[in-house]
Amino acid sequence: MRHIIVTRAVAGILLALMAMNVHAQLLVTGKVTNSNNLTIFSAKVKAPQARTTVYTDSLGKFSFTTDSLFDYLIIEAYGYSTDTVIIGDINKPINVVLNAVNEIDKVSIKGDAANSFIGRRPEKTEIITHGELKKAACCDLAGCFETQGTVKSVTTNVITNSAELRILGLSGVYNQVLTDGMPMIQGLSYTYGISAMPGPAVFGIFVSKGTNSVLQGYESMVGQINVVPKSGITGEKMLLNAYGNSFGENQYNATYAVRKKKWNNYTAIQLVNPAQELDRNNDSFTDVTRTNRLLLYNKWQYGEDKTKGLQATIGFKINKEKRVGGQLGFNDKTDAGSSKIYGQVVDYVQPEMYVKTKWLLNSKERIEVMTSGIYHDQNSYFGPVQYNAQQKQFYANAQYDRDWKQGDNNLKAGLSFRNLQIEENIAFTDTSKLRNYDGKYLKDEKVLGAFAENIWNWRGGIYQFIAGARADYHNQFGLQMTPRAMLKYEATEKSTLRFSVGTGWRTVNMFAENIGLLVSTRDIIFKETLQPEKSVNMGVNWVQNFKKGWFQGYFTTDFYQTRFQNQFFPDYDSDAKLAIIQNFTGTSVSNGFQFDVVTSYKNNLEFKLTYNYLDVYRVINKEKVLLPFNSKHRLMAAVSYKTKNKKWQADLNAHLNGKMRLPNTENNPEQFRRDDYSKTFGTLNVQLTRKWKKVEAYAGVENVFNYRQKNPIINSQNPFDPYFDTSFIWGPVRGREIFLGIRWMPFGQ
Repeated sequence: MRHIIVTRAVAGILLALMAMNVHAQLLVTGKVTNSNNLTIFSAKVKAPQARTTVYTDSLGKFSFTTDSLFDYLIIEAYGYSTDTVIIGDINKPINVVLNAVNEIDKVSIKGDAANSFIGRRPEKTEIITHGELKKAACCDLAGCFETQGTVKSVTTNVITNSAELRILGLSGVYNQVLTDGMPMIQGLSYTYGISAMPGPAVFGIFVSKGTNSVLQGYESMVGQINVVPKSGITGEKMLLNAYGNSFGENQYNATYAVRKKKWNNYTAIQLVNPAQELDRNNDSFTDVTRTNRLLLYNKWQYGEDKTKGLQATIGFKINKEKRVGGQLGFNDKTDAGSSKIYGQVVDYVQPEMYVKTKWLLNSKERIEVMTSGIYHDQNSYFGPVQYNAQQKQFYANAQYDRDWKQGDNNLKAGLSFRNLQIEENIAFTDTSKLRNYDGKYLKDEKVLGAFAENIWNWRGGIYQFIAGARADYHNQFGLQMTPRAMLKYEATEKSTLRFSVGTGWRTVNMFAENIGLLVSTRDIIFKETLQPEKSVNMGVNWVQNFKKGWFQGYFTTDFYQTRFQNQFFPDYDSDAKLAIIQNFTGTSVSNGFQFDVVTSYKNNLEFKLTYNYLDVYRVINKEKVLLPFNSKHRLMAAVSYKTKNKKWQADLNAHLNGKMRLPNTENNPEQFRRDDYSKTFGTLNVQLTRKWKKVEAYAGVENVFNYRQKNPIINSQNPFDPYFDTSFIWGPVRGREIFLGIRWMPFGQ
């Protein structure tokens, strides 16, 4: 009897232990890097025995929980050989190093991995690494998209060389630009903000097309650009970069990275000295803006390797910048605001700071709090128009994150708050012109929001569905709803299909986002109060990876449509002397089709081809009217070649732009009229790089064939007359640019 009791007790204990083991949740963590110790974005980590698939983040890290024992992982990443890793101790972090290879007849050829590729999230996301950015003279963010076709950098003011980043042929205000996942560029910082991030300090750029997550806000109506600066982990220990061009402009960058225990820090400094006065088309205006810039960026990170407890990122940047352009001989110190010699001066200082804190409660739950603040103080003259403005911007986001079931079901929910205060003061130094829009313009925008988003994964990530929604209360426009959904289906290991649909909205910052209103001599007529712009975006995308012999790569094709319920676009067509401000609630559509082929041969030769078709129009009086300054057809090709020893690299990119519709000038006097459409034109850029162990020297030519738009400024000889207009910029005006640069890394890569 006693024997039976003991046996039953032992059996009960064993069953209890087995039950505890079944329900015990084990946290598995790791990191994926390449042979150069650089982290790998979006590597696919599969644990077949645990029926789990996850992807690495921007730091190459992955984690998941499981109650199943397993002894191996399969790691896949585009441009690298697939690796099967045998697990020794599952309780320790798993560090995986992938080799970039091509295989033919089972012979491995080592090389460098692809520098840009499509990520595995449900929204189409092109990931551009810092290696890709070195293929062109990427001095700032505006110049970082020469070798890809989704984003187009467009000059918005030729005299001060301001630019915007367009997706789907629509103004840059409709896509959201993030820094480290934080919405930083808005209002006054929109016009010049994309130039205020040094190219050498950028670790990677995530370009998402179409509908995106609701977590970062409601303003990403056609896409999102997330710029990830380098950190103390991902940046070179020290980098010194000097650059100069044939216009006389020179730039200097210095960066330093340090890592100590749980802390790491990255510091970047940029100095830009102005170009010389140059007038190649003899219109009396300088072709190149004279820019002075001093920029400091600093980023701290804490606890990046922790699996429980506090993680934090603190970023700080201050930019002091001055831009001067205008007629030859214009002196910004004595001639600003003059009605005798025309010039434009933009002088501003912008400090900004952001803090991201994440508290890892356990293997399933996280709390994240993000805050940012920006101050912008600008003093400027656009001819006789004085424009002084200040902006205070605050953003906060608190988010709860929970994994419900082994990473197959993830919920994020939280609250957000943003406050945007803008004060704009407009005055005329010459009151002889009939302009009546001077005065003080104030904006105090407060938006309180609540959001939730859930990610479902089925069959190890073969199906992935994201559904999310926001409810935001605006202090002037009331409650605004933003629903969005994205679906990804991995039809095969090499084929992926995506669908997305969602809404977006934004409020208009009229003068800050439309500097052209201040540049021209037009008077401004306000017909009504501007309502929030609203749109619906939907799209489909197909990605097909391939590998055949020495070749590997992918092709992708997509179609996205954006339909506006309300939109703002200054009406320049109705009257050549007026800019009419009003809401447009009629039919306004953007149809965008894109096809890309990206391939490499032996990892020494890379080739990329992109074709864009854009049909962006409004229906006015039952007639289809194309929006100006959009090429219906656009082609981009890029080729990169490295020698076998990797010491030499040659890069070439070519762009062919179809004709664009231009604003209507039929009411102008005959000598001041322009054609209804621009000409088709192409540009070619080349760069040659020589690499040593610690030094890289690069030289190149932009716009090799010296193509220039003739007479880009209407009535340039009389800049104070009513028909003076600088808004007809559709092509290059600077001509051929020769540049030379050197990078020195005293402590190696």
